[in-house]
Amino acid sequence: MTPERSRQVGKALMALSVVQVLLFLIATMRRSYAALAIPVFLGVTIVSGLGFWVGWTMSAADWDAEE
Repeated sequence: MTPERSRQVGKALMALSVVQVLLFLIATMRRSYAALAIPVFLGVTIVSGLGFWVGWTMSAADWDAEE
């Protein structure tokens, strides 16, 4: 994978993570399932946070650094 492609994939992961949380919030606002939605929201937020972190790492990696 090239450095530019890695940055593109990282940015896409960050965007998808944010969209995933927003879509879940919108869906839970439409109907009230608080007993189910709160634990699932925590899980979705954790998974999205991990996805965002991986995307950030991929997009911010310094490929030109010497070892």
